[in-house]
Amino acid sequence: MDPNVLFHRYVYGDEDAFTELIKTLREPLIFFAMRFVKSSSLAEEIAEDAFVELLIHKERFNFSSSVKTYLFTIARNKAINYIRRNSRLTDDECLETVEADVESLEERVIKSDEAKVLYKVLDRLNEDYRNALWLVYVEDMSYVEAGRVLGKSTKQIENLVYRAKAAARKELEKEGIVRED
Repeated sequence: MDPNVLFHRYVYGDEDAFTELIKTLREPLIFFAMRFVKSSSLAEEIAEDAFVELLIHKERFNFSSSVKTYLFTIARNKAINYIRRNSRLTDDECLETVEADVESLEERVIKSDEAKVLYKVLDRLNEDYRNALWLVYVEDMSYVEAGRVLGKSTKQIENLVYRAKAAARKELEKEGIVRED
């Protein structure tokens, strides 16, 4: 069901609608947060925090965007705050703590060899490129919604997606995957 409809139902007293909203957006929110923090357990916490933020401060949501866009923006901000607070850890410490977690999640989610290559290629892209592609193509957000989540204009998102696709195409060619048109 549409997240906006579910949130409207919740606001008007249907407590079960919020549970349905969580079921609808929980996994996409976790995967999006994981793009930042590289840990499924941390991404789950960030997603939960985003839902709690919406639940506690439902009056802050003014319906000028979709609920999905609003939650993804909250999750992005929480992930960035987490990264800033924990930037004191060395790369090796971070790698040791999340490496197994990331690998197990990747194995569950990405099954085919081509999908693994694509996932690996996406990880090589600039963070802005990755996030723009993820929001537009995986989360099926419009350029306007993706811009709101990433704090960029619609034109900037259009440019990021265009450049990201070109960069991904080059990386895929390096991997031996040639697009046949």
